[in-house]
Amino acid sequence: MRLFSPILMALALPVCGFGQAAEFWFGGGTSLISNNGIGTLNTSLISSENDVKLTDGFCIQFRLALNTRKWIGHEVGYGYNRTHLRFETETPPVEQGMAIHQGFYNFMVYGTPEGSHVRPFATGGVHFSNFVPPGSSATQGGGQTKFGFNYGAGIKVKLTSLFGLRFDIRQYNTGKPFDLPLANGRLRQNEISESFGVML
Repeated sequence: MRLFSPILMALALPVCGFGQAAEFWFGGGTSLISNNGIGTLNTSLISSENDVKLTDGFCIQFRLALNTRKWIGHEVGYGYNRTHLRFETETPPVEQGMAIHQGFYNFMVYGTPEGSHVRPFATGGVHFSNFVPPGSSATQGGGQTKFGFNYGAGIKVKLTSLFGLRFDIRQYNTGKPFDLPLANGRLRQNEISESFGVML
């Protein structure tokens, strides 16, 4: 999290120096996790390969977008995702709430030029995800960080000269957390979100 603030500042400085268009977005939505098995706590059972899982949940994001050219831009942001760690070895299965903190950078390509009222876009970039297990705190170094890439698409709609709405569909592809036995593949977090923004 300490690395994330300097990145935001470094990308925000050109707005003041060169008059590039900036946008500030706040929103939230649904976080749907696929390939969600992250391993097992019981290697004695063959059927226990994916008995520890992450569940679907909700997400909240803050985004800063810089439109540096007529058709392209850059975006950095922070996302908070609420999920549950699900233990399927228990009867019935037990769930404990946990958080995923994300920081990301994305390159943006727009379908309409800067200044348009409606701007569809495609995006791709890199991110880190800090997985904080139940009973731990990210501020005290209790989570585990995994890196990945993300991609998606969406649309921005200018409501007035200052305010706008955006809709995003994005997938975050990340390594699986906690390094549990029998974990395989990568975690895929599918975000469907809506945001309100200030467009300068």
